[in-house]
Amino acid sequence: MTDAYSPPDTPLDILYQDHELLIANKPAGLLSVPGKGAHLADCLLSRVQAAFPEALLVHRLDRDTSGVMVFALTPNAQRHLGLQFEKRMVKKTYVAQVWGRLAPKTGTVDLPLIVDWPNRPKQMVDHENGRAAVTDWRVVRSDETTTRVRLYPKTGRSHQLRVHMLALGHPILGDPFYAEGAARAAERLMLHAENLRLRHPDGGRGMSFSVKCPF
Repeated sequence: MTDAYSPPDTPLDILYQDHELLIANKPAGLLSVPGKGAHLADCLLSRVQAAFPEALLVHRLDRDTSGVMVFALTPNAQRHLGLQFEKRMVKKTYVAQVWGRLAPKTGTVDLPLIVDWPNRPKQMVDHENGRAAVTDWRVVRSDETTTRVRLYPKTGRSHQLRVHMLALGHPILGDPFYAEGAARAAERLMLHAENLRLRHPDGGRGMSFSVKCPF
């Protein structure tokens, strides 16, 4: 981590719950899962499990990313949802504010990623050894110095959206790893998991969960 961990002291925000699923809104600055050491124990998983002891992890969001996270409430649901993520059946939409005026209005980044070992947890583009990573983007609006964009990751690599935007020359505002100078000065990482579409583990019906972007 780049700075001291001081997670937000906000109440648990449950968006939806039934016998198999629990959908929560993760605040920015809170780990998804515990880090190494007692000082990194507070995380969304532990907060959810305090209220729902049976809750099981399915996926993660970066500490500084806010938005929709799904948890399983049974082992069957965890397996079912895990396969949906693995097979790229889950559709994810993010909102980001990036540095500069992004053009054209839509596009795709197809750049393989690998961990940057000397600087981990940073990731980097590596055409020879990286794992496939694909992100579609669509511009929402621009001003003189920044662009609001919706991002649609087709894969789920670590830091994928952050590195892909950097590779376009438009780092996400407030990114402590990949932004520099004025682009880094925002009060938080301007990246939010706005929407998650998946199939219910019990019956397979399509469901969509959204959280309004807080910035």
